[in-house]
Amino acid sequence: MSRTDELHLEEPFRTLWAGKDAFAEARALRGTVLRELEGRRTLRFELAGRGYYAKLHRGVGWREIVKNLLVARLPALGAEQEWRAIRRLAQLGVPTMSAVAYGRRGTNPARIESFIITEELAPTISLEDFCRDWPAQPPTPALKRALITRVAGMAATMHRGGVNHRDCYLCHFLLHLPVDAAAPRLSLIDLHRAQLRAGAAPRRWRNKDLAALHFSSLEIGLTARDRLRFLRAYFGRPLRRILAEEAALFARLEREGRRLAARYQRKFAPREGGPGAAGSRP
Repeated sequence: MSRTDELHLEEPFRTLWAGKDAFAEARALRGTVLRELEGRRTLRFELAGRGYYAKLHRGVGWREIVKNLLVARLPALGAEQEWRAIRRLAQLGVPTMSAVAYGRRGTNPARIESFIITEELAPTISLEDFCRDWPAQPPTPALKRALITRVAGMAATMHRGGVNHRDCYLCHFLLHLPVDAAAPRLSLIDLHRAQLRAGAAPRRWRNKDLAALHFSSLEIGLTARDRLRFLRAYFGRPLRRILAEEAALFARLEREGRRLAARYQRKFAPREGGPGAAGSRP
């Protein structure tokens, strides 16, 4: 391996792949393919009765890199970003995945080969799925308060520690089962697009994460009081001060709400006399 290459193996992979080409071994893994994109493959597999997830990156190509740069977006070049984000969140005390294998080799940004393997977090359910039926079957007030406070605290710690997620939706917060209503356990996943900095996350990127959370929680029956509780827990300041200092954030949240409503109308609202006029939302 060159000086720019990296390889970190924990058990059981340190023993299992000793003396072997870890990159070839990672490519040879077989399991349930969850996502297959150009340059990236995600699969779940089992080893000695335990579940794992592997993300295998083959390089995104110069076309993808240029396409992202033209819209001022940083491309995710491989597994390195997720590896470093997992380590940073662990340092900050934000529960997340446990990486047991990581490798990166190559110098050409368009052809970097990398992989990351994480332990399966089970049994868990995503907050998106857990909260889906709240409008019809509300949770206990204590559980709802505890979850709101926990999500806000994790997001605040992440942002203060210099990490912004870039896909900060409820589906990426896993709730551990069985649920402890007084102290629910959550873990944050899917960090391959996360950005890391030495200082706190810039307000622009912080607001993007908060807008994503707002967007993904619009249809689970949260009240205005619930959202104010989130803000108090996230900012740790009096509401009067928050409302005065965060006007740009609230404007963004309002835009996201309008965007979701417009999207719903375009995709799901029945058209008079048209297909699905008497049907329900898919």
